[in-house]
Amino acid sequence: MTTTPDLVEAAVGSTAEPAPVPAPAAPEPEDSATLGGDERRSIEQITLLLFIAVPFLALIAAVPLAWGWGVSWLDLGLLVAMYFIGCHGITIGFHRYFTHGSFKAKRPLRIALAIAGSLAVEGPLVRWVADHRKHHKFSDAEGDPHSPWRYGETVPALMKGLWWAHMAWMFDTEQTPQGKYAPDLIRDPALRRISRQFVLWTTVSLLIPPLVGGLVTWSWQGALTAFFWGSLVRVALLHHVTWSINSICHAVGKRPFKSRDRSGNVWWLAVLSCGESWHNLHHADPTCARHGVQRGQIDSSARLIRWFEKAGWAYDVRWPKADRLEAKRSADPKASRRERSLTDAA
Repeated sequence: MTTTPDLVEAAVGSTAEPAPVPAPAAPEPEDSATLGGDERRSIEQITLLLFIAVPFLALIAAVPLAWGWGVSWLDLGLLVAMYFIGCHGITIGFHRYFTHGSFKAKRPLRIALAIAGSLAVEGPLVRWVADHRKHHKFSDAEGDPHSPWRYGETVPALMKGLWWAHMAWMFDTEQTPQGKYAPDLIRDPALRRISRQFVLWTTVSLLIPPLVGGLVTWSWQGALTAFFWGSLVRVALLHHVTWSINSICHAVGKRPFKSRDRSGNVWWLAVLSCGESWHNLHHADPTCARHGVQRGQIDSSARLIRWFEKAGWAYDVRWPKADRLEAKRSADPKASRRERSLTDAA
């Protein structure tokens, strides 16, 4: 099974007007790929709060701890390695492949991307994809799960909207119907299984750093500090970078391409977001495999997709084409010459 372009286009909508999402086909053996349904229960909300609050407190504590006692190279290496494995699992796997069908992948890569994205602890695969497809269908309009413009355009309304888009939306009891927005993933037994095993992959993600840290240092202290930096701080940092794409990148940033929403490019998030913060082009051309298409725009996710393609693991990659990009350019006269400079296709 692969994510077909026709289904993706219907699910995310075009770049001009929202396209209707076709009704799901006849019921499959299962219509959900998560342990919960489309209504979030109280226990799920409490669990979500803990998974947000505990790593965030660790992130706050990391500054004085690093200043007072420092951080070992092992802890830092585990943080960086686990961060970018999870981040690319989200950006390449959950987002560009499973949500938008930016390329096709052979089965081993497809499974690896599903697991890598699950290690980011951002929710089950099918839930993530369903939410994001709905976001694209209603981007910055009524129905968008996490638009910062939800409450209006005044400064107080935008401040409230930024909070909603960044994280408050995740506590909404009503959730995106998986059977409507991600039926293709639900029909794949392997992907459905990985999605339903979210608790398992979360546990694996949190235990890898202390296991490595304890074995390398052969001490409980090494395991504890590795858990603090490689698990808690890493998860909090990755969460807030990802959520910033929903909030910050839909409130500010340059918009050199035409899109029907307010998505913008935020350069200072590019490295940490693995290229996702070049958000304006993404909403102008959602199925494009590369988001940073202009000179100097770092997009590590696109680079990895190129390597996967060269290795024969990925194929039919939707690389940007100069004529297509030119047709999508904004008529804004303030667009600088640098903004209008194209890179190669990848």
